[in-house]
Amino acid sequence: MFMGVAVGVAMSSTCPGLYCGRVLINGTIDGSQCGVCPRGERSNLQKVCERCSESPELYDWLYLGFMAMLPLVLHWFFIEWYSGKKSSSALLQHVTAMLECGAACVVTLLVSEPLGTLGVRSCRVQMLSDWYTMLYNPSPDYVTTLHCTQEAVYPLYTMVLIYYALCLVLMMLLRPLLVKRIACGLGKSDRFKSIYAALYFFPILTVLQAVGGGLLYYAFPFIILVLSLVTLAVYMSASQIQSFKSLVAKKKRLVVLFSHWLLHAYGIISISRLDKLEQDLPLLALVPCPALFYLATARFTEPSRILSEGGNGH
Repeated sequence: MFMGVAVGVAMSSTCPGLYCGRVLINGTIDGSQCGVCPRGERSNLQKVCERCSESPELYDWLYLGFMAMLPLVLHWFFIEWYSGKKSSSALLQHVTAMLECGAACVVTLLVSEPLGTLGVRSCRVQMLSDWYTMLYNPSPDYVTTLHCTQEAVYPLYTMVLIYYALCLVLMMLLRPLLVKRIACGLGKSDRFKSIYAALYFFPILTVLQAVGGGLLYYAFPFIILVLSLVTLAVYMSASQIQSFKSLVAKKKRLVVLFSHWLLHAYGIISISRLDKLEQDLPLLALVPCPALFYLATARFTEPSRILSEGGNGH
């Protein structure tokens, strides 16, 4: 029996490429040629297709959370952009968008294996090439290509695509009826513009995940930090917030500030991964620093003041 296993492993080790493998049938290695592993499996070091049986790590969940936040943030942005001060329905549309994305998220988890639960069965991401297995199909004889394209990061790749499809379907089912009823303050051509914008950015997000999913997986913590810092500075500058008093003058400004702080914390947690709690948790104290630094230096960088001082020869 020992020799049989050793022979089987030796035979399976002849599989070329990074992701080709042989399928196990009734506990024994299939005598067929190496090929692509079934969905939900990936080849191990012995080039045998092995079932994905692990749970996603904290970093994997944070990545999925980031990809889930993208359509919600874009929904909120375009709802605010096209509603502005013309309509009081923006808040209800914000809540509806959040419910759409939340429902899509729950359904995506339920249809992922194991079915009917909020848990996920996955394979661990080991390297960047795991996201782009189609680029690693081997050619043993330099003539025939052995196609072993598979989802080596199962199910992190397809889960996001399923989620985007569900978000789009739920939006098309719910939002037009809601907007038609409540967005009376807007013109007929303006009230549906936030929905039209979603019809543009969902295909863009889908292509972004399909092409750059692996790059986003490794870069999303830094993307969150940079974008949250830039957008906070732009918002405070556009709103002419130069003191703490002007910041707390409107509730909407506080909501925007706390939202950015949550993004800052999300980015810091994603970078540190909370591997060492005693060292990583104190980093969250840095979250308010960008806003405090802006308020402390805004009056010194006021363009009108700089121009006036330059005109006076100071």
